[in-house]
This record gives sequence, C-alpha cells and structure tokens, in this order.
Amino acid sequence: MARIIFAGYLVRYPLGGYAWQMAHYLLGFRSLGHDVWFYEDTGELNCDFAYNPLTNEFAPAYEYGITATTNFFHKIGFEDRWVFFDIARGLKYGPGAHRVETLLREADLLVSFGPVNRIPIELFRERPSIFIDSDPVYLQLKLAKGDKSLAAILDAHTLHFTFGENIGKAGASLPTGGYTWHPTRQPITMGIWESAESPGHAYTTVGTWDSKGRDLEYQGETFKWCKRSEWCRFLDVPGRTAKTFELAMDVDSVPGDVELLTANGWHVIDPIQISIDPWRYRDYLRGSRAEFTIAKDMNVRLRSGWFSDRSACYLAAGKPVVTQDTAFGNILPIGRGLFAFQSMADILMAIDTIESDYEQHSRAAREIAEEYFAAENVLRGLIERVGL
Repeated sequence: MARIIFAGYLVRYPLGGYAWQMAHYLLGFRSLGHDVWFYEDTGELNCDFAYNPLTNEFAPAYEYGITATTNFFHKIGFEDRWVFFDIARGLKYGPGAHRVETLLREADLLVSFGPVNRIPIELFRERPSIFIDSDPVYLQLKLAKGDKSLAAILDAHTLHFTFGENIGKAGASLPTGGYTWHPTRQPITMGIWESAESPGHAYTTVGTWDSKGRDLEYQGETFKWCKRSEWCRFLDVPGRTAKTFELAMDVDSVPGDVELLTANGWHVIDPIQISIDPWRYRDYLRGSRAEFTIAKDMNVRLRSGWFSDRSACYLAAGKPVVTQDTAFGNILPIGRGLFAFQSMADILMAIDTIESDYEQHSRAAREIAEEYFAAENVLRGLIERVGL
C-alpha cells in the first residue's frame, strides 16, 4: 500500500462537476488499496481566489468552499483524509491541518491535478510525482509561448500525463511544449452513476458558456478556449429534430444569448442550481436522456483527442453521448452509445441512430465507461507507469 497525496481543486471551486472529478481519483486510489489524502492550497497561477455560488463572486474567502468540501467528503467517506492550506494567512483546515508537512514527507507519490497548487516540491525529492493535464492544448500552447511559471511547475514533477491523448503521438501536429506527455483520461467510480430511473426526455449538458481572456495565438492562428463560438455554429439543432435540448450553462453572461438560444428552440436553465450540490448534479446527468455537447475550438482544430470528464459520467450513467469531434475516435469506440460529429448531418444521424434503439445505445454507453473509464483501470495504469 502506498500513501498518495492527490493535490486538487475543490475548496476554491465547490461545484458538482469538480467535486466528482476529485472524488473519482480519491475513491479510485482507495479501491486499489492505497492510503490517499486530498490536498489543496491557495495555489499557483492566480488561483488564490475562491468561487462562492451563493454570491456568484470570486474572492480570497474560503469559508463557503471549506464547508461544502467538508460536507461532500463526509458523504463519500473521506471526512478524515483532507487538508486545505490558506498560504497567504498561514491557516490550515481539515483533519490533516496539523500534520501537513509530515503527510508530504511520508507520502510515496504526489499526484497534481493541474497547475493549481504550490506544494513545496522539495519535500518530494527522490520520490515520484505526477502532473495531470486536464485542459489540453491550452497548457501546451502556453508552454510553447514561453510561460516560465507554468514550466517551473511541470519541471517539479517526474511524469506528465494529459487528457489530450493524441498529444505527442507520431504524425500529430500538436505542440508538446518540450515535455513527454503520457495519455490518460478521467477515472470514473462506476457505482456512483448507476441509475434505475427511466430515461429522461432531454438531451442535456452542463458547463461554462463563455470565457474571456483565454484565447491563444499559435503559428499565426488564434485558437479559442471558450465554447460559445462552437455552440453558435449549431444553433438550429433543436429545429432539425423532434427531441428536446437543454443547456445548464451561464448563457446570460453574454447579453442577448438567452434570447438567441430560446428563439432557436433551446431550453436554458441556471447551471448553479444544478451544480451547487454534487448529488443534484449527479441526478441531473442520470435523469437526462443523453448528452449533446460541444468542445473547445482549440481541441477541435488541433485534434487533441480530449474527452470530457462530464461526458464520461453520462456514459457511466448509461446515457448516450453526442459530442464534437476532437479525434477521440482514435482512442474510444464510436457509433454505439458514443458519437462524434463534425457537421449538422453527423448530429442528425447520431440522434436518429440513438432513437432507433435507445436501450441498445444506453447499454453501449455504460459498456464504454466500464472498459475505458473505470477508475481501477485508469489509475492502475498511472501507478504502473510510476513503478509503485
């Protein structure tokens, strides 16, 4: 049994999708017999602000996130295995508050989920440390543009993994930023997503509609991080089918976009009401008929192979997924339960195929999750690569 420190992001962004993203790693490592702790601090790269969904504000105030994290970890059986460190104030919270350095010094493996914490890496010299990139292409483009702060974080880790499973492969034009990237994907604890409910009526998704200031230039082209531009390419999907489409997204962040979507037949609901509670978020996915969603422009155009952790949860719940093509078909099976699209014709064919035999595609979705995303399989691969 190894002691693993999983350094993640939850107190500062206490919403359902993030909660399950963290939980799947923690529960997955535990299921393999390891002693795993969740660690979070006030972070690197301007990550020292926390989001409060009650006020819809970011501020260096962590009380809401600490309470939400405490409650969530209690429900999943991790109430005694986490710590949050407010570095600026020198305050530590959680059951590991008085033994942070001991935990770090005695751990066999550090797993950093993105560049959002600033663990004193000198405590890990002579021991393996893993960096997991869940936001592929953006990170590699930043490195290619010479981001030294980001490079310093990566250099402190011995192995680097990415959800962009085509990055570094022969023939791929994607930048690597000078690092060797090993493919990985979101682990899923399958039992959490089992659903005995009847399939819902709507194709749904949850996410962020627009983001400012994260577009990047590369080789003379601008690549967009936000998804709004891609959604606008497919506005008439509801009018071309007989199905219901619902977005739990902050569409009102762009004036006029709610009206634009509703005029085209989309149902738009408040994402905070879905995501403020992890169990409500889970039930929303499990109560959907399927997922219809879009990828970021930079992942689509650079063919990264990225696949959403949220879409993996839909699959685990037995919900078919129709999502924009990032060349993930190089890795995952498509055509039954999971569909990749580039055009409106692809979308319409996928929906017709699903509806022609919904039960078959529901079973296929669950089977894909079991084979490709089951936490024990994904995380065993990480552990074996490290050599523990």
